[in-house]
Amino acid sequence: MQWTNQLAPSLEDFARLAKEAFDALPEPFRGLAGDVVIRVDDFADDEVLAGFGMEDPFELTGLYHGVDIGLRYSMGPAAEPSRIFLYRRPILDEWCERGDVGLDEIIAHVLIHEIGHHFGLDDDQIHHIEDGAD
Repeated sequence: MQWTNQLAPSLEDFARLAKEAFDALPEPFRGLAGDVVIRVDDFADDEVLAGFGMEDPFELTGLYHGVDIGLRYSMGPAAEPSRIFLYRRPILDEWCERGDVGLDEIIAHVLIHEIGHHFGLDDDQIHHIEDGAD
């Protein structure tokens, strides 16, 4: 393959890969996550980064924003839809640095991680599940 004429994957390419990853989720996970809006941006905005105490926008590959489904059902409907943000440039950076997995795998990994937050899991719980799957 010649790399001299290749273009970086666009936001639309990422959205397509994220949809394919979402569509590949087994039931009942896909059904439970079905109301989540998936959005792809180049980077998190400054306000989001500041909220996490991050200065480097390449540190954040994805973000869940919303009320997790466990709390939502006890509190009634959420005021706004839950959203998952995938950040293209940090994901591309990780893909290039790793060099041992496909871009689609990294996008799926970040998406599934953020869906874990939608289900009410914290980072430690998600990492424990991921470690058990290896």
